[in-house]
Amino acid sequence: MRNGAGDEYSIVFSAAGAYVRGFDHESPMSPYAEDGPWPGVLDEVPEVFRPYAEEPAFSDEDGMPLVTACTWREAADDHWKAGMIDFPDAATGDPDGAGYLFQLLVDRSSEAFQRWAEDYYEVPVDLAGVRHVFSSQPLTEEVVRALNSEVALADLLKDIAEIGYPTS
Repeated sequence: MRNGAGDEYSIVFSAAGAYVRGFDHESPMSPYAEDGPWPGVLDEVPEVFRPYAEEPAFSDEDGMPLVTACTWREAADDHWKAGMIDFPDAATGDPDGAGYLFQLLVDRSSEAFQRWAEDYYEVPVDLAGVRHVFSSQPLTEEVVRALNSEVALADLLKDIAEIGYPTS
């Protein structure tokens, strides 16, 4: 996921388990603040996930890992794990950005998406339209227009076909 404003996250699923890394570009734990990942964020990543911690696609053009939050769960684990981190003293609330970055993975409700979209796009978002899409009901001209009055269903047909979303 890349939000276009500099924040991103990746989730890797493998036979070994799952590896999650996030990068909040405004975090006080930015690797650019410390000239490398914040102490503890990647230090304890198990060897089985080390290739993901070092993955060039998860780094900038100079090889700096873009990470402020990291968690993992090996296939046999009974809970998620993370490194021992001494979070910044001045930071309050969400110093690594994990709460912000992963909010829609934790709360999958239509209302959570509506709040996110209204904040991100800075326009009102029709909750009924969001619910319609979240329930995978076929798209109609009315639903598309309710979500974005500047777009018609015909404008989306290529994208809709590409992802296999139903239309009426």
